[in-house]
Amino acid sequence: MMPRRSRIDAPGALHHIIARGIERCKIFRDDADRNNFLDRLGGIIDDTGTVCFAWALIPNHFHLLLRTGRVPIATVMCRLLTGYAVSHNRRYRRHGHLFQNRYKSILCQEDAYLLELVRYIHLNPIRAKLVSDIKALDKYVFSGHGVIRERIGDAYEVMLCLPIYRRASTRAMLRGEESCCSAILSSME
Repeated sequence: MMPRRSRIDAPGALHHIIARGIERCKIFRDDADRNNFLDRLGGIIDDTGTVCFAWALIPNHFHLLLRTGRVPIATVMCRLLTGYAVSHNRRYRRHGHLFQNRYKSILCQEDAYLLELVRYIHLNPIRAKLVSDIKALDKYVFSGHGVIRERIGDAYEVMLCLPIYRRASTRAMLRGEESCCSAILSSME
C-alpha cells in the first residue's frame, strides 16, 4: 500500500477547502455550532497569518477559500478540524470521527477561476436551499456574501476578525466598484 501524497502548499497559495461530515451527517446542528466553528477559524487564521477570502457553512459540510500564511494549510486545518470535532463530540456526547476522510484541498492557480470560486462558495447556501434567494443570502451570516455586500456589519463581529474583511477599501472593491479578482489579488500583495 502506498502512502498518501503530500498536499501542495507554499506561502501565498490559494486553497479551496471542502470538508464533509462522516456519512454526510450534520456537522453543524445549530447556530451555536456554526458560531463555534467560525470563532475557531477566526482565531486560527489570526494566529497563523492565513487569509480567508470566502466561506460558507452548510449543515453537512463547509467551503473555505484560504491563502496560506506563515503556517502550512495542513497545520491550520488540523487545528480547526480537530478542535471543532472534539468540541462537537463533547457537546453531543458522541465518540469517533466527525469528518469524512481528509479535507479536500483544491489549489487555485488562475485569476478567472478565483472570481468564479468566490461566487461558487458564497452562493452555496442558495444551492443547498438554506436561503431562498440573494436577498435572503445577504442576511445569512454563515456565508461571506453578506459581509462583502455590507448587509451584515458590526453586529456580527466574528466575521470582522477575518483579515480581508477588516478594510473598508477591500469590502468596497469586492462589492463591485472594481473587479472582484483585482480586489482579491491586490489584498494578497
